[in-house]
Amino acid sequence: MLQAFLKLLKIVWASPNSSLGLVAGLLGVPFGTRMQFREGCVEFFGGLVTGFLKRVPPGGNTAAMTLGHVILGQSPTDLCRCRAHEQVHVRQYEHWGPFFLPAYFGWSFIRWLQSRDAYLDNPFEVEAYQIADPRQPQEANLEATESVDSE
Repeated sequence: MLQAFLKLLKIVWASPNSSLGLVAGLLGVPFGTRMQFREGCVEFFGGLVTGFLKRVPPGGNTAAMTLGHVILGQSPTDLCRCRAHEQVHVRQYEHWGPFFLPAYFGWSFIRWLQSRDAYLDNPFEVEAYQIADPRQPQEANLEATESVDSE
């Protein structure tokens, strides 16, 4: 019972961000976006969501992104491929709650000021790649880890 209550608190804590994801996903439904439920999250893919993700930095053509307990993906294949990585972000949202996005963008800005990669060197991405993407090139993980360790 306690675990269920704690999970509910995490969902509520992350809900401001989840609300953003729900709005983004639901706005796409009339334009071909589809919805599914996986691992405690609402996932949206296709249609307008795909068009949006193809324009999201870094470099555009983002396969998936997480907003609280909502994961936006270009396709079911992308969601499957990225799910473990995105689930790490879900846990980060559960920990940071409404402060996740300011912290995430703050770290990206700091890394950019340091002439580092604002995405790959962001500690939130470093953690997600280390936990969920063991096939990620070792040099990228090593460089990003060194930057976190030196903080």
